[in-house]
Parts: sequence; structure tokens; C-alpha cells
Amino acid sequence: MLPHLPTVKPVRRIRYIIFLKDVLILALTTFGGPQVHLAMLYERFVQKRRYITEDELLELNALGQVLPGPTSTQTITAVGFKIGGPNLAYITLLVWILPGVSIMTAAGMGIYYLERHNLSLQFARFIQPMAVGFMIVAGYRIGRKVIKNNVSLALALTAALVAYVFRSPVMTPIVLLVGGLTTALTYQKQERMEKKPLRVQWANFFLWLGVFVGAALLGAVTQSLPVRLFENFYRNGSFVFGGGQVLTPLLYNEFVAFKHYLTREEFLSGLGLVQAVPGPVFSFASYIGALSMRDSGMHGQLWGSVVSTAGIFLPGTFLIFFVYRFWEQLKRYRVVRASLGGINAASTGLTAAAAIALFEPMAPHWPSVSIVFITIGLLLYTKIPPYALILGGLLAGIII
Repeated sequence: MLPHLPTVKPVRRIRYIIFLKDVLILALTTFGGPQVHLAMLYERFVQKRRYITEDELLELNALGQVLPGPTSTQTITAVGFKIGGPNLAYITLLVWILPGVSIMTAAGMGIYYLERHNLSLQFARFIQPMAVGFMIVAGYRIGRKVIKNNVSLALALTAALVAYVFRSPVMTPIVLLVGGLTTALTYQKQERMEKKPLRVQWANFFLWLGVFVGAALLGAVTQSLPVRLFENFYRNGSFVFGGGQVLTPLLYNEFVAFKHYLTREEFLSGLGLVQAVPGPVFSFASYIGALSMRDSGMHGQLWGSVVSTAGIFLPGTFLIFFVYRFWEQLKRYRVVRASLGGINAASTGLTAAAAIALFEPMAPHWPSVSIVFITIGLLLYTKIPPYALILGGLLAGIII
């Protein structure tokens, strides 16, 4: 058998290259949220290539859903980890996010170019109310899944009220924490499962925590905008549960309502455009980062996109690498499973508050209100994909 040993590494390397090629194809062709992404991951990774089994894919997707960060990105990164370890996982992450991040960075720079040259942004005028419609439908769909009793309904309403009245990014993690703690107290209702001793490898947790604390301290000391952008996105990426639709209100409160890095119109234009971009919705951070550093020229915009992208994607990656190793034991604890209901309910309330805040300025203008409701109707009652609606809105804005 010894003469065959040297062929092991080349065969494995070829398998890794084929896997990364599949990831790139998915990054260029997957539109929509985690549910759509999961179907396409199943088709390519399970049915076509048999990298993993159906049960393994569903387990990794479930793990991504209960951790903060982008669910689809964590799932596909975890698949890379399972196949080839951490090195392949990090390359998988880069390949997966590169197309969407590149497009949204270019969009941010393009918006600024048009504004600087006093060129009209009227081509995007339909996109902004459409983006509000997307958010309302996202909140509605999340709510139908997670609001199952009076407690979750009360948590969602309370979270919406608090987030609407106190529009500070500091309130977001507090609301999520209170929601999780509230339902954690009802852990007796959860099915009892046989517990196994936790065997925890702490390296990735300390890496996540070290970057979290280090970025906050460095930003406070230096007051450097790139460092603060990285810290802002890293913090948001560390506390967002539920994917891109929940991330949106966090980013709006942070960068529009609180810090005024972007105007409301710029934010809504980007929010609409990201619906028509393949890959993770979290690539919206690249757009915001580019516009946040518009005063530093083209290189500054690119740097803003890079630090914002790294900030939003790294926390979820660190955390899934950390939890993946002992998830089987952790999910057997009833208090852990019980807390997820409160976190999801609070996330629904945050989405509702952001949708209301974005809709308010449009209320006096019936054309914008009409577009919001038309978008809601098309999303709920037709099978037109979101990217087709956005492209149609852009085309209508150019023609009319």
C-alpha cells in the first residue's frame, strides 16, 4: 500500500478545487435569502457531488440559524470546514462572498460618483419604496414562524416599541438579550434530552472575543474611521440573529439614524440593490462601508468596503468554528433551546421598528405608498423572484 500514499494529497487537492468551483457557481447564481440558498446547496452539495449527506447539511444549517451571523454563509463555510478543515473553510468564505461584495462595493462607489457630479439618482426612485416592501414582507414571514404564543407576541411588540423610541445601536443587543433570557426561564416546557459532558475547545471563542474587545479599544483610542467601521460591523455581526432581514434595522439605526454616515435615500437604494445581487445579503455592509468613507477618495472607499466586509463576516465564522465542535452536546440543554424563541421574537420586533421608521417619511406621498403595497402584494402572491422585481424597478426608473 505504501506506493499509493503519495497520490492521496493530489486527489484531495483536486477535490478541494472542485468544491471551491462549486462554491463560486453558487456565489454567482443564488439569489434570495437562506431558504433559497439552502435548496441550492442541497442540490449541488448533496444530490450532485455528495460532499455531505442531507442530514449533515440540515444540521449545519440549523446551527447557523441559532448562532449570530449570516446563516447561509455560516452553513457553506461549515461545509468547507467539514470537508477540508479551517484552511479550506476560510477560502470557501472568500469565494462565496467575493461576487456580492464586489458588486455592492461598486454600487456604493457609483452612487457617490453620481452624487458628486450632480447627476440624477431618479433611476433608483422606485427602488427605495420597494426596499421598504421587502422589509415588511421579511418581518411578516419571520413573525409567522417565530410568534407562536402570547409571550413571543409580547416580546416582539415590546422590542418594536423600544427600538422605535430609542433609536440607538446600543439597544439592539440589549433587546435580543432580554428576549432570550425571558424565554430561557420557560425551559421546563422543552423536551428533556440525555446530556453528555461538554468538551469545549476555546480557541475560536477567545479569537472572537479578543477581536471584539481589541477593535473596541483601538477604535476608542485612535478614533480612526476604518477601525471604528470594522468595530461597528463586527459588533453588529456578533449580535444579529436571523440573517440579512434582521441585520437591516441594526445597520439603519447605526449608520443612518445615529451616525448619519448615509442618508436615508442612499440606504434604501443600497437595500433595494442588494436584493438583486447574488450571494449573501450581508454584502450590504460593503456598500455602507464604501459610502461611509466617501470623503477619503477611491482608495478610502475601497478600504472602507474591505474593513466593513471583514467586520460583518468574521464574527459568525469564528463562532460557528467554535460551536460546531460541541454543538451535539450543547443543543441537549433545554435552556439553550428555550432562549432561541425569545431571541427570534425580539428580532421580529426590531425588523418591524425599522420598517415603520423607513415608511414614515413616505406616508404623505401616495406614489411611494402605492409602490410599497404593490411590492408587498407581488412578493406574497406571485412567484416573481426578488431580483427580477428590483431589476424591473430599475428599468422603470430609467424609462419613466
